[in-house]
Amino acid sequence: MLAAFTRVGIETAQADPFLDEMVEFSGGVFYLEQKVPAVVIGVVRNGEISIRGFGERAGKGSKEPDGDTVMRIGSITKAFTGELLAHLVAANSLELTQPVTKTWPGLATNTKADVGHMRLIDLVTHAAGLPREVPLKHAAEKGINPHITVQDLTGWLGRNSLIFKPGKSVHYSNYGFDLLALSLSAAANKPFPALIHQHITSPLNMKDTVFALSEEQRKRFMQGHGFDGEVMSDIAIGHVTGGAGGLYSTPNDLMKWMQWHLDRFSQNGAEVRMIDHAVYLMRDGLETVSGMDESGRMDAMGLGWVAMMPKGDRPFILQKAGGLQGTFSYIAFAPARGVAVFIAINKFDFAAAAAMAQVANDLIATLAPR
Repeated sequence: MLAAFTRVGIETAQADPFLDEMVEFSGGVFYLEQKVPAVVIGVVRNGEISIRGFGERAGKGSKEPDGDTVMRIGSITKAFTGELLAHLVAANSLELTQPVTKTWPGLATNTKADVGHMRLIDLVTHAAGLPREVPLKHAAEKGINPHITVQDLTGWLGRNSLIFKPGKSVHYSNYGFDLLALSLSAAANKPFPALIHQHITSPLNMKDTVFALSEEQRKRFMQGHGFDGEVMSDIAIGHVTGGAGGLYSTPNDLMKWMQWHLDRFSQNGAEVRMIDHAVYLMRDGLETVSGMDESGRMDAMGLGWVAMMPKGDRPFILQKAGGLQGTFSYIAFAPARGVAVFIAINKFDFAAAAAMAQVANDLIATLAPR
């Protein structure tokens, strides 16, 4: 069995042999067990990186994914949106507890929903009382609906009450993160993608972490597949839905991002990391928690990050999962232990998605035991 998957593992040049061995073994066993078309897994530990790919990236006869493979990261985008909020708070441009209507006063016009008590911190922790998706009258495309408009987002608030009082419960909400992205854009007077580029991807030279692909990047794209194995189209998003799940990225870019998050004693970005890595809403005391536990039990919410308290050998983890257009992905890191893991598969398979999160969490526990 070992030989069966070591042949498909890709080589990287910048990790110690033990880290390579652990990533190769964990990724290879997962690939053989789950029988998905392709898997890619990347780990950073104490500044060293190992990335391994298995299977076929874009159909029969194609190469395995590698560090430069471009893919949809879906809702991992929410962690970028949360970090952007941290940047703006660190710059004294915003406050976490300010009402959304402070920078978007028009949101409160003719609304049935109690948006006056909806704060930025409520949106970023899924605690704003919004449904998972904005209900639409027109038919949605598969995957992200590129036709969602600002009027769709604000119109629901005009017709409906919030489903719970902000801050009382947590209910996973793409709708909330789209509102958050528009609120941050309004506060900074700049388009949301430009803000992500300015504050996060450009400083870290994350050239492949984008909202729209170039022709060259499309040649490196990992093809997604549906639940029955059918090829899924890569549908472009609209400008309104970027904050919830609009980004593409690569394992190499995400490892750069994780290295920044793990650089806990650096003064460069220290205030942003302090804000971004804190937990703001504990599960204990909430009335209801819905849609947050598929990759591990949510113990608390950070700025888009799901926080998992230490358990057994596993240290404290911040994590986020994503799923879009035939690709499931998961990223997790232990901010006090210098370890992060990213893993992705190119098939919609709930059992495999749950298993890959467990692989990542277990790998962190192995590489950074308590």
